Amino acid sequence: MARIGFLGLGNMGGPMAANLVKAGHVVAGFDPVPEARARLESAGGEAAGTIAEAVAGAEIVLSMLPEGRHVREAYLGTGGVLDAAAPGTLLIDCSTIDVATARAVAAAAAERGLSMLDAPVSGGVAGATAATLTFMVGGDEAAFDRARPILEAMGKAVIHAGPSGNGQAAKICNNMMLGIQMISVCEAMALAEKLGLSHQTLFEIASKSSGQCWSLTSYCPVPGPVPASPANRGYKPGFTVAMMLKDLKLAQEAAQSVGARTPLGAEAYQLYNLFASEATRGLDFSAIMTMIGAKVD
Repeated sequence: MARIGFLGLGNMGGPMAANLVKAGHVVAGFDPVPEARARLESAGGEAAGTIAEAVAGAEIVLSMLPEGRHVREAYLGTGGVLDAAAPGTLLIDCSTIDVATARAVAAAAAERGLSMLDAPVSGGVAGATAATLTFMVGGDEAAFDRARPILEAMGKAVIHAGPSGNGQAAKICNNMMLGIQMISVCEAMALAEKLGLSHQTLFEIASKSSGQCWSLTSYCPVPGPVPASPANRGYKPGFTVAMMLKDLKLAQEAAQSVGARTPLGAEAYQLYNLFASEATRGLDFSAIMTMIGAKVD
């Protein structure tokens, strides 16, 4: 079993760290929120007061942070991971951030003789809690092989996407597809209702036809057809509107950086940006159905 330093103990990182403890690892976690550190302690982990304290003596360091700027600060800042990590420590960042930052931080780690992987996840809070996440991993293959048993303690699928940054590329491409598909399902459900076709009937037909997709069959955005979907519990997340908006923005920035045409991705970003407000940002991203299905005068 390994000694692991874990940075970021929020809605995703907290249960991920707890699952590593369940797997028998010694986990020292840092988060600026005291309650988050206390939850790790109650799960059997160790609460660290600083990044350096969490990293001290760790064989592996994992992080789950909100944005690229937080990753840069945690790894490259004074007293950060690169300052505190011992030679041979494996670094794994599970945050969803821009490709350029992932590659820049990995390059800085390599200059210190440290291997680093970008390993963003799919599966949301439910997947983090149930240890059923999918990891999309970019970086050196030898580092990936070393990381695999650690990641498997938190997920059901661990996939090597290629060199550094490719994990982030896979994540933003996947979530751009997800955002587009969710909007398409919402539009179809709204249109069906106005045409006198029930949501349940459309679901029964489309789920067995060419309109079938995960956003319909596993995460249907209207109450009824999929009892486990957030639509049946007031759109409690899951995966929030704010998270989807962030990922769609990352996809658009990446597309612009390489000259890729993503007109549907751009439109999905604009629609989620229009929907996002103080009242809706914390809802599940499927709640965009409430805007798309709203009555048109």
